[in-house]
Amino acid sequence: MKDYEVVIGLECHVQLLTQSKLFSPAKNNYGDEPNTNVDVVDIALPGTLPVLNQKAVEFAIRLGLALGCEINHTSVFARKHYFYPDLPKGYQISQHDQPICGPGTLTFQTKDGPKSIGIERIHIEEDAGKNIHVEGGNSSFCDYNRAGTPLLEVVTRPDLRSAEDAMEAYKTLRALVTYLGICDGNLQEGSMRADANVSVRKPGAPLGTRTETKNLNSIKFLGQAVEFESRRQVLEIEAGHTIVQETRLWDSNRKESRALRSKEEAHDYRYFPDPDLLPLNVSADEIADIKASLPELPVQKLNRYQEQLGLGAYDASVLIAEKEMADYFEAALALNANAKTTANWIINEMQMSPQITPSQLGELVKLIDDRVISGTIAKTVFEDLLSNPASRPSDIVESKGLKMQRDSGALQQIIEQTCKQYESEVAKYKSGKTNIFGFLMGQVMKQTQGKADPVEATSLLKKYLDG
Repeated sequence: MKDYEVVIGLECHVQLLTQSKLFSPAKNNYGDEPNTNVDVVDIALPGTLPVLNQKAVEFAIRLGLALGCEINHTSVFARKHYFYPDLPKGYQISQHDQPICGPGTLTFQTKDGPKSIGIERIHIEEDAGKNIHVEGGNSSFCDYNRAGTPLLEVVTRPDLRSAEDAMEAYKTLRALVTYLGICDGNLQEGSMRADANVSVRKPGAPLGTRTETKNLNSIKFLGQAVEFESRRQVLEIEAGHTIVQETRLWDSNRKESRALRSKEEAHDYRYFPDPDLLPLNVSADEIADIKASLPELPVQKLNRYQEQLGLGAYDASVLIAEKEMADYFEAALALNANAKTTANWIINEMQMSPQITPSQLGELVKLIDDRVISGTIAKTVFEDLLSNPASRPSDIVESKGLKMQRDSGALQQIIEQTCKQYESEVAKYKSGKTNIFGFLMGQVMKQTQGKADPVEATSLLKKYLDG
């Protein structure tokens, strides 16, 4: 593998969160009984005409603007012909040579820093239905609930060079569409699917023959498929064989792909403009209005968390990876001003425990900041919240007497008793082994059951030992 360079491009299908389908009023809803969300347009009854969903157009422009794409003022819908039972019309309405969005850029974070790849195009298209094959049966069934579901296909340039980068790019795109509110990003339900175009070549050589691995519905499967296919191609070339341009399917159980069919070219689909749909015209004012409505995007949030809130790159990237986590963080932060402590709790302790609300976490951090409780006691309160999710942190602290002790005299006595109990450790400290201070401090906190103010306890203990 070290003698070859892997070249990867992605075709990502993004299912849109519209209430109805792309060209019919049927519900766009996942998980309903088969063939219950079907309109006469979806099953191509003779004489039916498509009517374009305006919200799908808006969503396409939102994503295009977020990726810095050229938004084409005029785009055209085309018929893409192929014949499967799940495609009632015998063609798919898509966009071909005049898509709604032209070139753009996707920037994503890697262990080596940020990287960018080119977006070739984004186009609007309808989804097909679903073939259902009954194991052991002698017949198959078609569910047309998904037929006509609005999709955006995001086509990247072949700029990726590793499975890891492909995974990160796909993960970033998923975060982006959820922030924009145009897709729920649910990979298990097929809300996003990726096709991976993979080829290999010797560095500096022309691009090799590519294969396309279809319908990868998880980030992990995408990485595995790219790794498998690139290794398979290298072995084929080294054995003196020629790579065949083909479409392949990924078997997640066996962790391998298998050939499905020869790869079609554009002319195989016999594209031509759909005569039932006029060209789509979008004005500059409409584009400007949509641009003004864009929310704060993940990369903007990442920069703000670092520059304004003082978070490190790792913490910031973890928090912005999922919109729900970023929203949770900001809701908790609204109740306190300590971004770093709030982030630490969410990343290291919370794991998005559904029992704990943002207001509860925000109040808990505020109790620490106000030195009402120590960090140690906060963990006790947190455990109590998991068991009693309706409780408030302040009520738990009050009812269980967990407030930090502020009695300097009583704390001084505990420090003196502790130092007498551990005379040899005190002697080591005074002889220059100052790292023993942490042990002595731990014993003081143990004696107070974690209720001593750590700042005050540290000051008093150091004063006593150095006196």
